[in-house]
Amino acid sequence: MGNALREWLRRNPLAGDALLAVGLILGEVVFTLLTPREFWPRPLPAALGWSVLCAAPVVLRRVAPWPALLAALATLLLPVLMSVAPTTQSLTFVVLTYTMAAYRPVRPAVVAAVGLWLPVAVANTLVPPEGIPQVSTAFLIANNILVGIVSFSVGRTVHARRSSTEALRERARVAEANQRALAEQAVADERRRIARELHDVVAHHVSVMGVLATGVRRVLRRDPDGADEAMATIEETSRATLRELRRLLDVLRTEAEPAVELAPQPGISGIEALTDQVREAGLPVTLTVTGTPGQLEEGVALTVYRIVQEALTNALKHAGTATAQVRVGFAGDAVEVEVTDTGRGPSPDTDRIGHGLVGMRERVGLYGGILRIGARTGGGYRVYARIPVEPLPDASRR
Repeated sequence: MGNALREWLRRNPLAGDALLAVGLILGEVVFTLLTPREFWPRPLPAALGWSVLCAAPVVLRRVAPWPALLAALATLLLPVLMSVAPTTQSLTFVVLTYTMAAYRPVRPAVVAAVGLWLPVAVANTLVPPEGIPQVSTAFLIANNILVGIVSFSVGRTVHARRSSTEALRERARVAEANQRALAEQAVADERRRIARELHDVVAHHVSVMGVLATGVRRVLRRDPDGADEAMATIEETSRATLRELRRLLDVLRTEAEPAVELAPQPGISGIEALTDQVREAGLPVTLTVTGTPGQLEEGVALTVYRIVQEALTNALKHAGTATAQVRVGFAGDAVEVEVTDTGRGPSPDTDRIGHGLVGMRERVGLYGGILRIGARTGGGYRVYARIPVEPLPDASRR
C-alpha cells in the first residue's frame, strides 16, 4: 500500500504537492488551537483564508517552480499592507527554498534562495511582526537567514545524494551491460570452438565415406560380400555425419536465427531472378553469361550468387542514378564473376561495403580464389572474383 501511494505521488506531482499544501494549512490550524486564545488571529475565518492563500504556491513548487516563487513573494505584501503574517507563509518559503535546492542546479538554487529570503529580511525590517516578545530587528533578520541557510543546505544534501544514487545506478547498468557482453562473447567463442571440433568430426566421416566408396567400386564385382559390408559402413557413417551436421547447425544458430524448414540454397540459376528483382527495385542491370556452366560444387555456386547479390545491393544503395552490369564467365578451370556500375563511386570517408566485403573475401578465400574490389577509372565501382573449380565426375559414368 505504501509503495503504491509513493508511486502514485511520483506520477502525479501536482496532486502530491496539493496534499502538502493542505498539510501546511492543517499544521497552522493545530498550532493556532494550541496557543492561548488571546494570541489567536482575528477574525479567525479570515486568517484561515490568508493561510490558504500563502500555502497555494506550494502546489506549483515542482510543476512551475519560478511562478511559485513569484506568488510566494507576492504574499509578503500581507504583513506590509494588512499586518497579517500567517505561519504558512514562513513554511511556504522553507518548502520552496528546499525544493529549488533539491531539484535544481546550484546556481538557480542560490538565486532562488536569495530572491526569497532577502525580501523577507527587508519586510521584517520595515514591518516587525506583532504579537511576539520584543526582539530586535537584527535578531529577526539573523533568524530568517539561518532558516533559509538550513533549508538550502538540506535541499543540496538531498540533491547530492540523489545525484550519487543516479550515478551508482548508471554505473551498475553499464557494469551489467558489460558483463552481459562478456558472457555473450564467451558463449560465441565456445560455440566457435565446438563448431571447429564438429567440423573436424564431419570432415573425418566424409573422408572415410570417400575412401570406402572408392574401395567398393574396386571390389564390387569380384567380392560382393565385402562390397556390401563396406556399403553398410558408408550407410552408418553417413547417418553419423548427418547427425553431426545437425549438431553443428544447432551450435552456429543464434537466438535471432530460429530453426526454419530446410530450403535449397540459391546458385547460378538464381542470378537471373536476382537481377530481375534489382531491376524492379530501380537499378537498370544487364546480365551476361559466357561459356557453358558445367557441374559446380554447390558451395562455389552459392559463393557466386552471394557475390552478385552483395555487389548489386551496394550498387542499389550507394550508386545513385546509375546502371549496372553483371558478367559471369565459365572456363574449364575457373568461374569468373564481375559486377560493375556507373554510379558516383564510394564515399572517401566511409566503407561502402562494410561487412559484405568481409563476407565476400571469406567465401572466395575458402575456395582459393581471388577478389578485387575498388573504384573504376572514370567513375563507378567494380567487384571481380575468380574462383578455381574442379570438374565433378559425371553421374552417368560408373
